Amino acid sequence: MAGVLARVPLFQAYRRFGWPKLLPLNITLSPSPRCNSRCLTCNIWMKRENEMTLDEWDKALASLGRAPYWFTISGGEPFMFGGIVELAQLAYEHCRPGIINIPTNSILSTIPDKVERIARSCPESQLIINLSLDGVGEKHDFIRGVPGNFIKFEERLRQLLALRDSLPNLNIGIHSVVSVFSVGHLDELIAYAEQSGADQFITEIAEPRVELDTVGLPITPSPEQYNAAIDRLIAYVESKRYRGVARITEAFRVEYYKLVKRILEEQDQVIDCYAGWASAQIYADGTIWPCCVRADNLGNLRDHNYDFKEIWFGDKIREVRRSIAAKECYCPLANASYTNMLIDPPTLSRVGLKVISPDSIAIRGAGEQGGRGAGEKESLPAHADK
Repeated sequence: MAGVLARVPLFQAYRRFGWPKLLPLNITLSPSPRCNSRCLTCNIWMKRENEMTLDEWDKALASLGRAPYWFTISGGEPFMFGGIVELAQLAYEHCRPGIINIPTNSILSTIPDKVERIARSCPESQLIINLSLDGVGEKHDFIRGVPGNFIKFEERLRQLLALRDSLPNLNIGIHSVVSVFSVGHLDELIAYAEQSGADQFITEIAEPRVELDTVGLPITPSPEQYNAAIDRLIAYVESKRYRGVARITEAFRVEYYKLVKRILEEQDQVIDCYAGWASAQIYADGTIWPCCVRADNLGNLRDHNYDFKEIWFGDKIREVRRSIAAKECYCPLANASYTNMLIDPPTLSRVGLKVISPDSIAIRGAGEQGGRGAGEKESLPAHADK
């Protein structure tokens, strides 16, 4: 993390002056849109793409070197991609990221085996598996569109928590999308997550995305609904006691929740967005995007000999960067927002003050939350794309 913070002023200069040229520190890999969920908040399962092979991913990841600090392997349902273990291993081999984050809908029975293989073969990376949960019991099945999904969620959660005890680099989280369908039972989700034994409970707001084919769908809660939900989430986080790195991660989480409130109210970026500078996404067919909300086609790796740098430092990206810097877009996308907050000095100052304040996030005793002190093996809050 110290290496990431050292790059903060460099990214600030890159965004403002176009120099020094830097590769992104946060990259989402989307190897396939295939999905076995039928969520009310997502239509990505309808898509089919000319997906890159592992050999193609190998070349693309090799071109990134050690620049990325964290990867999110997204979907669709990431574990439906047959080579997900090998893809994570390639990212580890070429980039040695600090974090590999994978969201999952928990349906496939092969998930625990693949998670174990990734964790054991990427020992220097923290592997975060976030299990999606949008309701308790049949509420989850209704929103996810799959009868019996909640039962499978609980089965995978038990299996992965058991694995965690023998894998020091494995972190298990619960992730909820706050949509018009779930905003009314947030307290129930919080209560469930609290007793679940998971290492973290994270949320993000449902929003229209080009990637998910949800532009125009009424899935985002009203600012009033989300403000009430955010106030509840902030109260929940601030009622807990954390130690170690978790003091930092939970402080960032509170900042994210407050940022989303302002974005929805002001309809503005609020803080500078670094999508296109410090964060990016590689889609299944090799197209590079600054983010999955805008999904600007910056170029396709297949047309550039799989060299990420040719696209990232090329001419086509300049207009997109101009547009983002001019605040012609705004959104609460979690993955980009956490990167933006990390590079925003006022946010960093507030986080620092909260971390050192004895009256804010205090030390949590070991033995809580299923026998593990909260915050062990945590990192910056990781986004669960689906």
